[in-house]
Amino acid sequence: MLKGIILVLIGACSFGILSTFVKLAYADGYSLSDVTGTQAFFGAILLWLFYFLQTKVSKKVYPKSKTKWYKLLVAGAFTGLVSMFYYQCVKLVPASLAIILLMQFVWLSVLLELFIYKKKPSKMQILAIVIILGGTVLASGFTESSASEISIEGIIYGMLAALCYAIFLMLNGKLGNDYPPLKKSALMITGACILIFISLPPTFLMNGALGTSLFKWGIILAVFGTFIPPLCFSTGIPKIGLTLSSILSSVELPVAVMMSSLVLHEEVNLMRWLGVIIILSALILPNLENIKKGNIFNKKNS
Repeated sequence: MLKGIILVLIGACSFGILSTFVKLAYADGYSLSDVTGTQAFFGAILLWLFYFLQTKVSKKVYPKSKTKWYKLLVAGAFTGLVSMFYYQCVKLVPASLAIILLMQFVWLSVLLELFIYKKKPSKMQILAIVIILGGTVLASGFTESSASEISIEGIIYGMLAALCYAIFLMLNGKLGNDYPPLKKSALMITGACILIFISLPPTFLMNGALGTSLFKWGIILAVFGTFIPPLCFSTGIPKIGLTLSSILSSVELPVAVMMSSLVLHEEVNLMRWLGVIIILSALILPNLENIKKGNIFNKKNS
């Protein structure tokens, strides 16, 4: 179980780092199509490359999967939707509000698991979610935003991104767990790439944009947005479950706040750091019982 927790945290931290580079890419003048397209395109290439290299080096034989490959393509399409909806949301509303909207995947994931799988969250998990949402408001700086800056269209895009992220977490935990993690991730990101290319034609492949700094941003976004997170989630989520994964994934926000301060030099006041501390504290709550019993550190669960 400890291994699964660490992997999900790494994947979430990677997503947190990603938002800073997306803002830098936009500052260079690139479009939504450029940002999402290069991220998915290079991500798929990296994952397939590492998968084929792994199959040549490793002699491990995996049993034939019961999950059809095209189901993983469909599941992966939701990661493409997350990118498109969230990056569009960032253009329409303040970054602090966009982060809050994306973080709604926490309670949306719990509702999905409740209605679809009839799995009720524990009281400790519900408390952790409430605290996380409260801390999110402080950490994002939403209390400092002006109501006149809020766009209804932006809110819709943000909530759609959160819903797609919650669906992705659910599908990732249920589908293709008997696939090699690299192959599963490669299929999912290929699905995302196909969806993005259909929705936003990849003009960057033909107009010479890859000969500019877009190539650099594409590689960076691919590594932190479509290589590390899917690989970590594909391995980690099945080990610890959707609800705990959703709670742990909220560490993305503290990482995003720290990156915005260190790299983008955005002002992060005491109130926002208080929100970060509240969120980090809440992440421990669902595991208190396991920590006391030593279950998380039990080798049988790792």
